[in-house]
Amino acid sequence: MAMTDLPIAGVDLKELTRHDDARGFFQEIIRGSDPFFRGFAQLSWCRRDAGVITAWHFHPNQWDWWFVPHGRIRAVLHDLREGSATRHRTFETELGEGTPDRVLAIPNGVAHGYKVLDGPMELFYVTSVEYNSKNPDPPIGEEGRIPHDDPSIGYDWGPRPNVTPR
Repeated sequence: MAMTDLPIAGVDLKELTRHDDARGFFQEIIRGSDPFFRGFAQLSWCRRDAGVITAWHFHPNQWDWWFVPHGRIRAVLHDLREGSATRHRTFETELGEGTPDRVLAIPNGVAHGYKVLDGPMELFYVTSVEYNSKNPDPPIGEEGRIPHDDPSIGYDWGPRPNVTPR
């Protein structure tokens, strides 16, 4: 999907190519030369059970790149950026098994979260800024949080058996 097809400026989905052979497969996820990549600071991994909703959080400076190798999520993004041509737009896409292999690029200033549709789910994510453990409770710092049911966003996550704030 080309960036111009997405409803939030700067959000991008990179389609991946899997190379299968008798041994299994090989797949590149992100290259430093990818036009959507802004630089590496940290690689993280999480596992969540089906039904978990993790939302909303945003970063004033940090970009995120998400890849889901196991399970399936509905990733949801909402543009909070002042002056953005796509301010207040919401975008959702599915990542993981049973979907096209893709990496989701999330610009700074765009609120994001996900609901695990099929789990357990594993999410690998690269960030352009390191997490600051000395400031684990934003809003000051690089990670801001918004309640999953914030009325200014107005997104319906559906049934919520297990919601985490980030």
